[in-house]
Amino acid sequence: MKNDSKAVLYACLAVLSWSTVATAFKIALRSLTYFELVLVACLTSLVIFTVLLTVQRKWRLVAGLSGKQWGYFAGLGLLNPVGYYLVLFSAYSLLPAQVAQPINYAWPIVLLILLALFDGQPIPKKKYIGMFVSLAGVVLISVGTGNAGSMVISPAGLLLAALSAVLWATYWLINNKQKDQTDGSVALFMTFLFGSVYMLIGATVVGVNLNTLSGILSGMYVGGFEMGIPFIFFGLAMRTTSNPALVNQLCYLSPFMSLFFIAVVLGEPIVFTTYIGLILIVLGIVFNQYFVKAPAK
Repeated sequence: MKNDSKAVLYACLAVLSWSTVATAFKIALRSLTYFELVLVACLTSLVIFTVLLTVQRKWRLVAGLSGKQWGYFAGLGLLNPVGYYLVLFSAYSLLPAQVAQPINYAWPIVLLILLALFDGQPIPKKKYIGMFVSLAGVVLISVGTGNAGSMVISPAGLLLAALSAVLWATYWLINNKQKDQTDGSVALFMTFLFGSVYMLIGATVVGVNLNTLSGILSGMYVGGFEMGIPFIFFGLAMRTTSNPALVNQLCYLSPFMSLFFIAVVLGEPIVFTTYIGLILIVLGIVFNQYFVKAPAK
């Protein structure tokens, strides 16, 4: 199999995995609290990344990390997976999956604002068009979904979903600055190592009740197919392909495929405003990424 064909296969596996997780979140939250779900998922991902480092024989890179790098990952692990997924799963516990998922997907728009505020990267005027289109999609989903269907839309859930987009954009901004200084597999292992430690410490205070096999298995699925395996496949795709843009574009299929699983597995009737809102969100992101030139540095 040629390298580009392998890359497309890896990317499709990652996209398919991410497409199922919104449904998996809702199923897992039937048996677990959002704290318990983060705990099980974090530990599962930590096991996956431990196996990955062993297969890749990269433990020497972990041993070679400086004290400053350990401190950096200690802070990053608190942001993601702990902070981000606690907020995200809280949003899913309060909202229909078809509402929480698209709002969280709007994080690239938040990233533009953060880059302008904290990284000194001005927003090209044309990108305001994409931002407005995407934000219009978020508003349509937030306001229109409840009015168009029989679902109750929680204002607190909407705020949490929006906050999850802010946290993920913040994590991306911080992590991207350090990506050339640490191996990607090592970075994933370290963040989930600290994240798991924080969650285990929190469990002694909050208390957990993991007494259902279905809850544990669903939490393990989330850890494997949201936090772990798709990042490995997507990383393989980006390293293998000669056309990174194509691999990135395949990711835009994920939210639409996700609606299919939400409708079929969860039985949520997908209302018209969800489709239109999601299309607007993706159109705004695609417009800014592919049709607006970045300012020359």
